[in-house]
Amino acid sequence: MAEHESLEFGKADFVLLDSVSLDEFMANLKLRFEKGRIYSYIGEVVVSVNPYRAMNIYGRDTIEQYKGRELYERPPHLFAIADAAYKAMKRRNKDTCIVISGESGAGKTEASKYIMQYIAAITNPSQRAEVERVKNMLLKSNCVLESRVIFQQEGERSFHSFYQVSEGLTTDIKKLFLFCQLFQTPDKSHQTCSSINDSADFKAVTDAMKVIGFTTEEIQTVYKILATILHLGNLKFGSDGDVTLIENSKLVSVLGDLLSTKDENVEKALLYRTVATGRDVIDKQHTHQEASYGRDALAKAIYERLFCWIVGRINDVIEVKNYDARVHGKNTVIGVLDIYGFEIFQNNSFEQFCINYCNEKLQQLFIQLVLKQEQEEYQREGIPWKHIDYFNNQIIVDLVEQQHKGIFAVLDEACMNVGKVTDEMFLQALNGKLAKHAHYTSRKLSPTDKNLEFDRDFRIRHYAGDVVYSVVGFIDKNKDTLFQDFKRLLYNSSNPVLKAMWPEGKLSITEVTKRPLTAATLFKNSMISLVENLASKEPYYVRCIKPNDVKSPLLFEHERCKHQVEYLGLLENVRVRRAGFANRQTYPRFLQSHTYDKEAVKRLLQGCGFEHDVAYGKTKVFIRTPRTIFSLEEQRAEMVKRIVLFLQKVWRGTLARMRYRRMRAALIIIRAYRRYKVKSYIREVNRRFKNVRGMKDHGKHVKWPTPPKVLRKFEEALRNIYNRWWAWTLIKDLSPEEMVQIRAKVATLECLKGQRADLGLQRAWEGNYLVSKKDSPGTASSFTLVSSDLQRKDKFMRVLFSCNVRKINRFNKAEDRALLITDRHLYKMDPVKLYKPMKSIPLYNVTGVSISPGKDQLVVFHTKDNRDLIVCLQGMVPAGDSRIGELVGTLLSHFKSMVLSVSLIIHRKEKKSTVIQLMKFQFHIYRFWHYLAISFIFIHFYNYIILFLYLFYILTCL
Repeated sequence: MAEHESLEFGKADFVLLDSVSLDEFMANLKLRFEKGRIYSYIGEVVVSVNPYRAMNIYGRDTIEQYKGRELYERPPHLFAIADAAYKAMKRRNKDTCIVISGESGAGKTEASKYIMQYIAAITNPSQRAEVERVKNMLLKSNCVLESRVIFQQEGERSFHSFYQVSEGLTTDIKKLFLFCQLFQTPDKSHQTCSSINDSADFKAVTDAMKVIGFTTEEIQTVYKILATILHLGNLKFGSDGDVTLIENSKLVSVLGDLLSTKDENVEKALLYRTVATGRDVIDKQHTHQEASYGRDALAKAIYERLFCWIVGRINDVIEVKNYDARVHGKNTVIGVLDIYGFEIFQNNSFEQFCINYCNEKLQQLFIQLVLKQEQEEYQREGIPWKHIDYFNNQIIVDLVEQQHKGIFAVLDEACMNVGKVTDEMFLQALNGKLAKHAHYTSRKLSPTDKNLEFDRDFRIRHYAGDVVYSVVGFIDKNKDTLFQDFKRLLYNSSNPVLKAMWPEGKLSITEVTKRPLTAATLFKNSMISLVENLASKEPYYVRCIKPNDVKSPLLFEHERCKHQVEYLGLLENVRVRRAGFANRQTYPRFLQSHTYDKEAVKRLLQGCGFEHDVAYGKTKVFIRTPRTIFSLEEQRAEMVKRIVLFLQKVWRGTLARMRYRRMRAALIIIRAYRRYKVKSYIREVNRRFKNVRGMKDHGKHVKWPTPPKVLRKFEEALRNIYNRWWAWTLIKDLSPEEMVQIRAKVATLECLKGQRADLGLQRAWEGNYLVSKKDSPGTASSFTLVSSDLQRKDKFMRVLFSCNVRKINRFNKAEDRALLITDRHLYKMDPVKLYKPMKSIPLYNVTGVSISPGKDQLVVFHTKDNRDLIVCLQGMVPAGDSRIGELVGTLLSHFKSMVLSVSLIIHRKEKKSTVIQLMKFQFHIYRFWHYLAISFIFIHFYNYIILFLYLFYILTCL
């Protein structure tokens, strides 16, 4: 029995009910729901009632409470059954499956999510990442796969995806997909749903597809296919005499663009059908009805292919990667199966018939595995059994799938008949073959039953109740009714994703192909395969119940829940569990040995005091209550723990001693080798740099030896010492004038390194170029006179830079000018008027300089009053000399105690030149030279200290 719960919450296990009746069952289920206990047991079956509210029972602490525990050690929970399935897989090396069933809204998807969450949490760390990846992919796939194309039940919408693309796509994307204002396929009368945010869901689906691994092109194709279906819903046909026409012909080009095919091919496929008669191929025009039918068939087929393609892509993603049976052992699995529930609507058609057949098939499996096998096993083992009558729904399964006589067989036969076959003719065939079947009837067979319409309805008595089906559409829905013309049209699409969905389109019209399987046959084969797969696993069951239709956390609708309890077969399960034993094992398995020893099992159980709670079969021991199993498992686990600890102690001691000997030998070798490498490195450095003082480049060409790992930091310090010494040898003999130029060149290099190809660092910088006869032949004397007058007037000390320039004004007009920069002012001069000063700017008003990276040598002087001066340096001798670097370096050297902003500008060839400042360099030049001077003063003292410390550290390590 389930422990740790008070009786005020009802019976945690329905097997413990005082009497087995539907009323008792419902009363206990309601009590537990009202007390907040949404999980209950029926033996090893979990009954889950959707709480319609968040519950704090799925956290890490709850996982730890159920991890490694037996099923009945803790209160009922999904984690308990997930742990039982996991242990069955790990301990007994068996494939297991957890079948989650219930109708829409009962909480099946949430249950599967929590089960996968638990399995991911308790999996070994080495496997947890893969389990977590598959779980996340499956959960992400939920919103992608959730989404009736041309008809909906009353109160239903079409697939969510249609509304999501209609509401979620941006206006630009809608224009790209040529969306119209209204669409007929997602019925507008069902579109409004206050609980659904289509825009948010659209974003969630798009994000999920990206996480799963869909490419941008694949996502675009999905949207195009959905848009195609929506546009097909707007396509209307008309008639001109005997000729069928497309009324809104503009949609043809829209469909052609979306399907990446020619417009004329789309129109032909919609209006004509190509037929091969012998060697001749003719185009047969559709009637208005045939064209409409073909349009609807195309919409459904496109969506079906899209859905199958998405499922295939998701299966590829969640497939186990890099599995090797030789390394990982047997590939055992835990399957989590989420099955849709029984459906009874106002209008039940072919879709509901297939869904209910699926539930009959799974209920049959449930009966076989949980009920029927119980009785048969007891009889085989010679254990007394109290017979329980239960409804064996094999008769209904045979009614649907039996060869030659079943409903599917009759439907397929009707679809294969030559000539016009109607749904009424199919119903007549059913009446002829199933007239005497106890679970089938129609109005013809029951003339007084006014709930059935003549030539339209038939009723099947399912295990969950009677369902009336309308045969309207059965024939069309069962056939592969998509014309081959549409398949060829889509196969010839230039979109590779769409093309891959229609491989049969490559067949020419004259090729003979087998008749495609009908929808009923495909569904039946799929169900048979699923049942065979489930039968090969050890099953665990979760039965989900929807308490009400308004999603209220407080309302328990009795009749609603009663119907679900009945069609889930829960009461029959309770009867079987109450009458039998909770557990049974073969004698060798019970003893964990390979010997069949029934007497040893008896002595063991008698010694533990459990002989009153067991029964002995021919090959198995049967244990009635789980408590006995728990006690035996605990005693065995305790003994196994002791044995394991002893073996671990001995083996770990052996491994530790072996490891110690290897480590000690390795340490001796490493120490000797390290000492050798250090000595070798020091000797090599000494050999290579012994005579660097006498070398022409003071050893700059000497290659440093590769240091051992232990000396890498030492080598860095040694390189720094050498580089400082080498720099000191280069500048110690320079004159003050040369030092000024060096400072300017260093400033230029630091500022513009990597920004300009030519900085002019290889030549001597003259600065005052306008006094040079090379730049200004014949006018140098005039400039000298003007410069002297300005010096007397403005009291500047020296000229920093002068050069001929081409000035550009705000009207984009260029004129020849001269530029003079002194230690106090910046002058713009007119060389034509003997260098007459035109503008004077105090240097303290200059806030920054912007230069171009190209050969135009463009310079912009920024001022505080925003009246920037824009010039291009020109008139260089020799032509092509770059003086940008000299100008920038001179200014940076002069502004020693100020911050000068130097920017890089870029010209982009557009209608208007755009200047973009990419980066700014701010230099505190005086700090740089201050630090350089201090480093030269202390260089020798510092070098000796560092060298001594590193040598002391190395010798200590040795």
